[in-house]
Amino acid sequence: MKHTFIATILAAAIALPAYAADYTIIAPAAPGGGWDQTARSLQTALQQEKISGNVQVQNVPGAGGTIGLAQFSSQAAGNPNSLIVGGYVMVGAILTNKSPVTLKDVTPIARLTGEYEAVVVPAASDIKTMADLVAALKKDPGAVSWGGGSAGGTDHITVGLIAKASRVDPTKINYVAFSGGGEALAAILGSQVTAGVSSYSEFESQVKAGTLRLLAVSSDKRIDGVDAPTLKESGTDVSIQNWRMVAAAPGLSAEQVAAITSDFEKLHGSATWQEILKTKGWADTYLSGDAFKAQLEKDVAATEGILKEIGLVQ
Repeated sequence: MKHTFIATILAAAIALPAYAADYTIIAPAAPGGGWDQTARSLQTALQQEKISGNVQVQNVPGAGGTIGLAQFSSQAAGNPNSLIVGGYVMVGAILTNKSPVTLKDVTPIARLTGEYEAVVVPAASDIKTMADLVAALKKDPGAVSWGGGSAGGTDHITVGLIAKASRVDPTKINYVAFSGGGEALAAILGSQVTAGVSSYSEFESQVKAGTLRLLAVSSDKRIDGVDAPTLKESGTDVSIQNWRMVAAAPGLSAEQVAAITSDFEKLHGSATWQEILKTKGWADTYLSGDAFKAQLEKDVAATEGILKEIGLVQ
């Protein structure tokens, strides 16, 4: 009887581990940008909610995330403890860089967040409104430089769409790509570029501090708590949303994918994650499983169409 009791206790202990898994999350960009913020927010939430006992973040910057993606798909194959964050920027970068490794070479788990783009200028700039910026763009497209993330990413696409909506040849835009949010922000604050384009959260503290002037946001409607018109309100018919995702390694079993997905279902429903979304100003666009895979295929096709239209992909 005593042995049976001990066996039962041991079986229960084995069946109920303290944590599902330890994870290493690749942020395929330099520190300071949206993917880095996403990876470190996941690290915080997974650990605080005791979904995972130990989460490490590694930065692998370059080429719109495609360097990190290529490294991840080859080195992490078959490893259920390795994850990578990515998003809309990566979709465009894969196309513009003609990357041999694509999102078909990883295992998509979930779309996590969505965020709108913001157009800013240094506080000392003579440009006061979006109309002023568009007027300068129409006068001499090459004289207006735009600082943002990687070539072919959401920021670049946004500038191309602004040009197109303003009846300016999108192939004439002067876009300066930076590998990380920190580098782009320094260039914008230092007036090395005319204007900056990125997700609002990357500019929020500088806008509130008064060092950057927020001209417009790329949402359909005004964003609560953000004192800026939409691009559409400003006379530029553009609406675009950046989204971010998490993917697992290729070569996993159905059971391993299900376990990882379960961890992220728990994360999504947790108080810690919901508070992070609120604090960061990230929209909750969570989508997982087959529904996310289907949406991802649609987004890849649509992005290819946009990039061809604005001359970034042949």
